[in-house]
Amino acid sequence: MFTEIKGLNEECGVFAVWGHKDAAQITYYGLHSLQHRGQEGAGIVVTDGEQLSVHKGMGLVNDVFRPEDLTLLHGKGAIGHVRYATAGGGGFANVQPLLFRSQRGGLALAHNGNLVNANNLKHQLEGQGSIFQSTSDTEVLAHLIKRSGYYTLEDQLKNALSMLKGAYAFAIMNETQLMVALDPNGLRPLSIGRLGDAYVVASETCAFDIIGAEYERDVQPGELVIIDDNGLRSERFVSSQPRAICSMEYVYFARPDSNVDGVNVHTARKNLGKQLAYEAPIEADVVTGVPDSSISAAIGYAEQTGIPYELGLIKNRYVGRTFIQPSQELREQGVKMKLSAVRGVVEGKRVVMIDDSIVRGTTSRRIVRMLREAGAKEVHVRISSPPIKNPCFYGIDTSTTEELIASNHSIEEMRDMMGADTLAFLSTEGLMEGIGRDSLEPNCGQCLACFTGQYPTEIYADTLHPHAKV
Repeated sequence: MFTEIKGLNEECGVFAVWGHKDAAQITYYGLHSLQHRGQEGAGIVVTDGEQLSVHKGMGLVNDVFRPEDLTLLHGKGAIGHVRYATAGGGGFANVQPLLFRSQRGGLALAHNGNLVNANNLKHQLEGQGSIFQSTSDTEVLAHLIKRSGYYTLEDQLKNALSMLKGAYAFAIMNETQLMVALDPNGLRPLSIGRLGDAYVVASETCAFDIIGAEYERDVQPGELVIIDDNGLRSERFVSSQPRAICSMEYVYFARPDSNVDGVNVHTARKNLGKQLAYEAPIEADVVTGVPDSSISAAIGYAEQTGIPYELGLIKNRYVGRTFIQPSQELREQGVKMKLSAVRGVVEGKRVVMIDDSIVRGTTSRRIVRMLREAGAKEVHVRISSPPIKNPCFYGIDTSTTEELIASNHSIEEMRDMMGADTLAFLSTEGLMEGIGRDSLEPNCGQCLACFTGQYPTEIYADTLHPHAKV
């Protein structure tokens, strides 16, 4: 396992292209721009119209794909995936896209999200004779497709998708078609773009920028999009539910240069910082943000308060993930390798430290200590999201309340534990106001479950098991 500077990890990123002679190379660059969504493994499946070919492995995109690997992936269509292990754990068998072969041809699947009824469906499928090759919940869809009884892949897929509960953005490909689908609540982002005559699909719009594609639209909740040599068409596999896109996409997960459901992420985070300044002002000399996802909010806080924004914390960009070390002293050193306080900025100053979230509290405690060691006179912690008190079952690696500090301690207790002079969080209402989505939708069309405990879907009993990592 690895320890991160941040306390939350997204499950994965999906990219797909259809109708381009260099589909594998385009997908490679798309996955590069989605690397922040998963660093455990990466893979690409291509089709040349007659057969599917795959290359995947453990590690970062650069580690998995060498130039000679890409030259062997010939085809006009491709789906790619970067993975962070949550559901089913890690290991090569769970690296996506998953590829299945049968007498009627091949089928490749890439998935961002988490199915809350996966265990329930696996029990049913195993009782009917299915044998699973991985521990990933994504494999459930392949078995449901083959057991649907329908003849065409489109009908098989619509029937299978209607049985799934939870968060899912799927890319599905056989030899002659690419299909993408989004869950009825639209919990995960998924967008469609054009690159000349080719179609591209990505978890985030930043992937379009790197390949020169133009954004066209988002995949809608409950929508199945079919892309082949005849173009693009849309079907519904289930009626859409009230939109509930993950709020943490805006707070932390998505890249600042992405637009998520029409809202620019950097602008949303900056507005969250301004709203936080309105709700929790403090007298101070300097504002700094924890790199990288908190920088936009820190800029917003500084603008609203008039306190100068400075780079009080610097991230070392040449250090990858650090292994968990056997002693507390070595663990502390691992954090210092990735993040440093700028003494010339914070020494003798009253510092406002802006962070986007607190999960387990350990990282925040270390950063506060780091600022004090660099000479900060006061450290005031401000968080640009509400306290995370409830586990996520939709693809984020917080599955139990025991690991969430805000679920077990008051704000004053958390302040004391991290050694800050003051601590304040953004309100739930401030979060919705700052992101600025459609106020006519329930909860402004956002999932707030990790803050409020109100989940947009049913949560199954076996998902709530204290040892179930989702």
